[in-house]
Amino acid sequence: MYGYLKTALVSLLALGTITAPMTAEAQDQEAINVGVLQFVEHESLDQNYQGFIDGLKEAGYVEGENLTLNYLNASGDTANLQSMSENVTNSSEYIFAIATPAAQAIANVEQTKPVLFSSVSDPAGAGLVQNLEEPEANITGTTDAGPIEDQVALLQAVVPDAERVGIIYNSGEANSVSEAEKATATLEEAGIEVVEATVTSTNDISQIMSGLVNDDVDAVFTVTDNTIASAMSLVGDLALEAGLPIIGGSKDMTLANGLTTYGLDYYELGKQTAGMLVEIIESGEIIPVETAATLELVVNEENAETLGLDLSNISLGSEETSDEENIEESEEESSEDTE
Repeated sequence: MYGYLKTALVSLLALGTITAPMTAEAQDQEAINVGVLQFVEHESLDQNYQGFIDGLKEAGYVEGENLTLNYLNASGDTANLQSMSENVTNSSEYIFAIATPAAQAIANVEQTKPVLFSSVSDPAGAGLVQNLEEPEANITGTTDAGPIEDQVALLQAVVPDAERVGIIYNSGEANSVSEAEKATATLEEAGIEVVEATVTSTNDISQIMSGLVNDDVDAVFTVTDNTIASAMSLVGDLALEAGLPIIGGSKDMTLANGLTTYGLDYYELGKQTAGMLVEIIESGEIIPVETAATLELVVNEENAETLGLDLSNISLGSEETSDEENIEESEEESSEDTE
């Protein structure tokens, strides 16, 4: 009898008639297939992706149950983007593109299926949409444009006597160029001279950053740049050796090896983008591009101590903060500050 039951059970398993019960979250949702193309691997974009997956899960879409994922990472190699874009779009109902180069590549090969982007600083400048409020095609998403004016105000609070500030970014990334232009204009309006240092890949960073820190600058300002973010260990070490604070960029860049910023949380931005996809699935309509709903004032206390700076009472506007665990010091929900 036991042998018969065992044989029957094996047969049923082989036929696939016995399956694990679907989770409660996934029972009420129809199955979807989502393709994901990420431009490069670094903490901010990785968190962006994880937030997207967790956001879908919270909405009832669970991988392996009613969610099929086709995830590809270009590892920063633009030569791979064309073939990867075709792979992702051909095999998926919905597409998620992480970072500007990935979004541009997807937009070039897919004009029908819904496409969402994230970690894109200037969607209009990148040619993804013409109107943020009314995307006219099949593409929308979330922008990671930094609150540059607030970040410059933060720099002035941390280094009140700053006269020359260096900006390092990748001149080949449209989002970086856009953010650097805004930062330069804002710094100059504040009476601060800007020294620009541009790279084209991580291979340039050591030489360019070394030149920048030796150019008599008082601080380094970073924008949301994929190349710099992927090499924050090196960028931060070179700045610390020169006794220079790094201000600006994202939360993840600051915690990796910067000093302080008022910026966005890429994990939360990913969850926000997932919410947009759910809304598109339910409505069948492309919705407006969104800015980050959550901004945070962040201090890397270890680097502050190395630089001999006490930022325990640093404030941005009327908001006073106190960081005790090397993570975000305060959290403010605002989309207007990123515009």
